[in-house]
Amino acid sequence: MSEITPDLVRHLGVLARIQLSDEEVQSLTGQLDAIVDNIAKVSEVATPDIVATSHPIPLQNVFRPDVVGQTLTREQALSNAPDQADGRFRVTAILGEEQ
Repeated sequence: MSEITPDLVRHLGVLARIQLSDEEVQSLTGQLDAIVDNIAKVSEVATPDIVATSHPIPLQNVFRPDVVGQTLTREQALSNAPDQADGRFRVTAILGEEQ
């Protein structure tokens, strides 16, 4: 029997604050059920003698060196700002508003 039901999907949608249509609920029910089934299959294979890995192949750092390059001046950065004050971007206050 499936662990994922349409009622569970609707409940998850409410918790995530996502409004789901009936079609989306039906679609997600099948998709989430397939995901849960696949996780169960992986769990069956996992045994204590198999080392856990985060990636199937070794990873290497692919970041470029952190070198200071040409940057914008303050005037250039603020040139297209809709509002500015004291050399800074000026934005509407958001703290303290009701959510």
